[in-house]
Amino acid sequence: MDKPVIGTVKLDGWAVLAPMAGVSDLAYRVIARRFGASMTTAEMVSAKGLYYKNGKTEDMLKIDPDEHPVALQLFGSDPEIMALGAREMAKAGPDIIDINMGCPMQKVVKNGDGSALMKNIPLAASIVKAMAGAVDIPITVKMRLGWTRDTENCVELARAVEEAGAAAITVHGRTREDFYTGKADWKKIAEVVKAVKIPVIGNGDVVDGPSAKALLEETGCAAVAIGRAAWGNPWVFKEVNAYLENGDIIDPPSWEERLAMAREHLHGLVIEKGENAAVREMRAHASRYFHGLPEAAALRREIMKALTEKEFNETIDRYEEEKHLTEPSKI
Repeated sequence: MDKPVIGTVKLDGWAVLAPMAGVSDLAYRVIARRFGASMTTAEMVSAKGLYYKNGKTEDMLKIDPDEHPVALQLFGSDPEIMALGAREMAKAGPDIIDINMGCPMQKVVKNGDGSALMKNIPLAASIVKAMAGAVDIPITVKMRLGWTRDTENCVELARAVEEAGAAAITVHGRTREDFYTGKADWKKIAEVVKAVKIPVIGNGDVVDGPSAKALLEETGCAAVAIGRAAWGNPWVFKEVNAYLENGDIIDPPSWEERLAMAREHLHGLVIEKGENAAVREMRAHASRYFHGLPEAAALRREIMKALTEKEFNETIDRYEEEKHLTEPSKI
């Protein structure tokens, strides 16, 4: 199976990190890339925020030299502002700029952004055309199956954005109505693959090597995008790569590895965002790293009390000492 090529960007594997608000920030993207993600995608950035020179929005464009290839993702619904946003994004040095046409959150769709664009295919296509004409790097689109199950139009939208200049499409196998419930419809993703000539990346219900292989085989996709299953679990990329390349099933991470990764993730956040913001944000991430550990709930409660990186690490130190994790068990 050939490795995917998106425009001029060649990926070194078949599993990419999907964009997730509040998760796929710089600190985690660097970790995911090191663990085998063939491309990382940043959390969505507001085109209007870039247009109005919002400092916090501009901070979200930071890229680490070690994470390439990386895509920055833009959301909005005004073609002119999206094109201007793309020009600003390009200055940050991404390999790809992705357009968010899949976010289901009410605060996004109420402004006509995210998955609401699927209700207006001509507008969606005009956005792609404007952005593709504004920058010299590939423009891609992340979409869902449609707004509702009764109005699924991903095939029509895929054809329209391809014609408008999109270099690749990522399809989440659920509608906006579904949010993240139910089973992803891989058959519908397969219909998109058949309808276009550009690479299609499948997203939805990929949690390990076997599920990644199943999606690729059932849909004909060029790659898989892993989102929620990668949150607090960068090892999933190693698992997928090993299985796709050799059929190997690798051991899950030990307790010790999970705790060490939580420390590393926090340290990256401290460097990126400062200690106060980092420790607050890490509380949510930590619960994912701690999932399945003995007395994980008690550990999470103690972590919630930590106000500094030192206190966070000391809490983990005490947990390790109390549980005598000198011979880490697999979970």
